[in-house]
Amino acid sequence: MAKARSTGKGGTAKAKQAAAVDAAGAAYETLDVGVRNAVAIVVLNRPAVHNAFNETLIAELTAVLRALDGDSAVRAVVLAGAGESFCAGADLNWMKKMAGFSRAQNLADAHALAAMLATLDTLTKPTIARVHGAIFGGGVGLVACCDIAIGTQDAVFSFSETRLGLIPATISPYVIEAIGVRAARRYFLTAERFSAAEAYRLGLLHDLALPEELDARVNELLGMLLTAGPRAQAECKLLLRAIASRPVDARLIADTARRIARIRSSPEGREGIAAFLAKRKAAWVPRGE
Repeated sequence: MAKARSTGKGGTAKAKQAAAVDAAGAAYETLDVGVRNAVAIVVLNRPAVHNAFNETLIAELTAVLRALDGDSAVRAVVLAGAGESFCAGADLNWMKKMAGFSRAQNLADAHALAAMLATLDTLTKPTIARVHGAIFGGGVGLVACCDIAIGTQDAVFSFSETRLGLIPATISPYVIEAIGVRAARRYFLTAERFSAAEAYRLGLLHDLALPEELDARVNELLGMLLTAGPRAQAECKLLLRAIASRPVDARLIADTARRIARIRSSPEGREGIAAFLAKRKAAWVPRGE
């Protein structure tokens, strides 16, 4: 995968670009990261343990996501897994080690995991989960945190925590937002495995693909994402978080009016309308799209 090229002007822009170049070019113990054609591909790279979490993966993924989010040259992020699975949740050897830690150490570790999930969930760039194989526990949380999730038809899911005497605590806000409380009650309590078709029915996956067609489907979605305005996409993500579960009242109506007024008068909003009226592509659309 190609590294990101620095195109920003000024100290701040150069610093952001340098961070992204470092993110793509650095050597990681648990990740493979590349940036090409304005898309960052972040691959969980612990295939021997089905890309299970440990403290290193959590720290590296959090740092990479933050670096990529600060780079204006990166328009979208794809999260994938190396080998046979997307992510099988927590590494059991790591969990065994954590069992011997103090309560304070366990709490600090849990906060690190929660911060990783929150970083992915609040990323200003559009995110796609490219899902295959086994997706258990925290791996399902990663899927739920992404804006779009595409999975192979043979993928298998499980909230396996209760079989280990644990609970899916840090992932629960994102999972419940994706599948609802009713479905979460069943699958959290039983820890049963469920199919990709069921994940699609529940809303965890947006689309299903044959294994050999997964990358083509992801690329199709990326093509659509790259034709939309980057600021508009970031504002949409903020909008969704701001209005979710809020009653439609005078405050919400005023809030949404302020948001559309602000984006209309922004440089991106003016460019988008001008491009449409002139029957040309907007400035942010990659050439060839």
